[in-house]
Amino acid sequence: MIDLRSDTVTKPTPAMRQAIANAVVGDAVIDVDPTVDRLEKMTAELLGKEAAVFMPSGSMTNQVAIRLHCDRGSEFLCEADCHVYHYEQAAFAQLSGLVAHVVAGSGGVLHVDQLRPLIRPLNDHFVRTRLVCLENTHNRWGGRVQPHQNVVEICQWASEYGLRSHMDGARLWNAAAATGVSVEELSRPFDSVSVCFSKGLGAPVGSALAGSADFVAEARRTRKLFGGAMRQAGMIAAGAVYAIEHHRDRLVEDHLAATKLSDACRQCAPLSIRGDRVDTNIVIVEINPIWGTAEGMLAQLNQAGIDCFAIGPQSIRFVTHLDVSESQIHEACEIIKRIAG
Repeated sequence: MIDLRSDTVTKPTPAMRQAIANAVVGDAVIDVDPTVDRLEKMTAELLGKEAAVFMPSGSMTNQVAIRLHCDRGSEFLCEADCHVYHYEQAAFAQLSGLVAHVVAGSGGVLHVDQLRPLIRPLNDHFVRTRLVCLENTHNRWGGRVQPHQNVVEICQWASEYGLRSHMDGARLWNAAAATGVSVEELSRPFDSVSVCFSKGLGAPVGSALAGSADFVAEARRTRKLFGGAMRQAGMIAAGAVYAIEHHRDRLVEDHLAATKLSDACRQCAPLSIRGDRVDTNIVIVEINPIWGTAEGMLAQLNQAGIDCFAIGPQSIRFVTHLDVSESQIHEACEIIKRIAG
């Protein structure tokens, strides 16, 4: 099968496996794991923040950040299709007693003018607005890169009105590769940033949360509360270190592969691309109901040798990654055109 379900399906390369095998480890909970410490310092430096903390997943880094930025019983603002709202089981409500105020963006992009009226008045009847959360790249809008000037304006507005700002940057590495803008510059406007190592970079496990030294100290404490403190975690952190050092530059190859897939889909009359653009490594295809349903197309794609996800009644998602070869992308394009052309 040509596996286009997600960039999380990647397997460690032989060189990454060797780096993992050779990792120097310690107890990262009661002392210091040298490899985890190296990863955290490397991540903080790359993102231009004072400190970072390694966690098992991006859901945990996001939820720790949201919890710390908000008081219990308060709300945060986010885009209506974002990951923290759709794919994290409303953990902000279950674990931290918070409310999400969702705002429909344009193709996953929010503008500051949409947010200005949303800060609640200081009144005993109203929830308190504490945080703005943005996602870059935006998963459900086909790996959309957030326009940087929009981001800067939103974060400046938030700071001016006493709100904190957090970026779910699970695929921030892809945004940097696609735009040529450094992850440090993309992170600068935010109080905290979450990045993932197990998606486009191809590491087996883990994400990191970065921010000020005081914020990260509290995040480390909350990680323990959420059950995310790990002992000899250098065994997995080594994969993330290797990924940062060796796999960032090649992300443009995944973006090119996604463009080829989207071009093939555009040649098929029943198919269109969500938002009519592909910025990075995600292609979301909308299926005309006259042709059939996403489940029907998924069945045909599976039978022909492509694994992918139906993410809605009429929507299919393809995600490119380092384990998909150029020849497999060519074959996938031909299959798509044969089924839907």
